[in-house]
Amino acid sequence: MAMCEICNKKVSFGNKVSHSNKKSRRTWKPNVKKIRVIINGTRKRIYVCTSCIKAGKVVRV
Repeated sequence: MAMCEICNKKVSFGNKVSHSNKKSRRTWKPNVKKIRVIINGTRKRIYVCTSCIKAGKVVRV
C-alpha cells in the first residue's frame, strides 16, 4: 500500500547502524497520502507521496 502512483516511490530497505556500529535491518516508508484527483474527466482517489504533491505533479480536487 505504501507506494506513490505518480513516481512509483515505494518501501526501501537498509541497515540501521548504532553508535557501536551494530547493524540491524530496517525499512523506510514514503510519506503517502490518499487524495482526490481528476483523471480523464472522472474523480479518483489515489495514493500520492507528499513530494509529488509539493512539486505540483498532481492537481487536487
